[in-house]
Amino acid sequence: MLKLTGVTDETFGEKRGQFIKIDTNAHIHFPAIPKFPYICRPFQKMRYLSLVFLVSVGLGMSGCKYQKLLKSTDFNLKYEMAVKYYNKQDYSRAFPIFEELLNIYKGTAKASDIYYYYAMSNYGLGDYALASYHFKNYTSTFPTGAKVEECAFMAAYCYFKDSPNYKLDPTSTETAINEMQLFINKYPESPRVAECNDLMDKLRGKLELKAFETAKLYFKVQNYKASIVAFNNMTKEFPESTRREECVFLGLKSRYLLAINSIEEKKEERLEATRKAYLDFLDAYPKSAYLEDAEKFYTDVNKESAKIKIHSKS
Repeated sequence: MLKLTGVTDETFGEKRGQFIKIDTNAHIHFPAIPKFPYICRPFQKMRYLSLVFLVSVGLGMSGCKYQKLLKSTDFNLKYEMAVKYYNKQDYSRAFPIFEELLNIYKGTAKASDIYYYYAMSNYGLGDYALASYHFKNYTSTFPTGAKVEECAFMAAYCYFKDSPNYKLDPTSTETAINEMQLFINKYPESPRVAECNDLMDKLRGKLELKAFETAKLYFKVQNYKASIVAFNNMTKEFPESTRREECVFLGLKSRYLLAINSIEEKKEERLEATRKAYLDFLDAYPKSAYLEDAEKFYTDVNKESAKIKIHSKS
């Protein structure tokens, strides 16, 4: 009788391919048995394909159901389903139904609710320009509607969402600021006023950055006349800007470089303008990090003025 050692319940699981010791000192090698997952791989593939098939069938049935709803003349059902789609944020399905219902329920008690959902569906689809138009139209069409304040805010907020990168056309940004301000003026006690102020700060930040970068570009290409005007305008339009000190300094530097490189007929006048700009800068920022450079400009300007006076006497 053969006596087997080292054989356990796991022999054909974790200990595949091991030798089984026999008391005759002979060794018999058992080949490895494939793991269970490999045996089931064809079944797993079949299961996956079945799942894909069921999902496809489900989607197809869902699509057929939706198409049937679109063709239905049960407008109460359509309204109910459109609201369900809207609440699930399925705006692409809700939108065409609300669009149809606008005319069906025009002049009825449901009209304002349907128009609200319609405008919000436009917003949900990312069409901010069209959504803003409909939100505004809601406020004029339903001035006593339950959603009139919200729609007034959303009309302005759509402009905020439509505001592009600061490098692009700032028209939408400027319009958004105006619309936000109009909302605040009309609803000064609204809980949305604080949010409007925060949004306006962000929008102004875009305009400020655009003005700053434009002024710096003029300076970089050595168009000092334009950079003087641009930096000066920025300090007036954005007096609370964190870049104000830098703008005042760069405006001074622009005047200095323009004066130093001017023709003789215009040099003295521009040197004097630089001296005045330096004194204004010193008065505003006596401890500025730019003070050393500003003092150099002032010294150079005085030297140039002295040369002009000596030359004029000779």
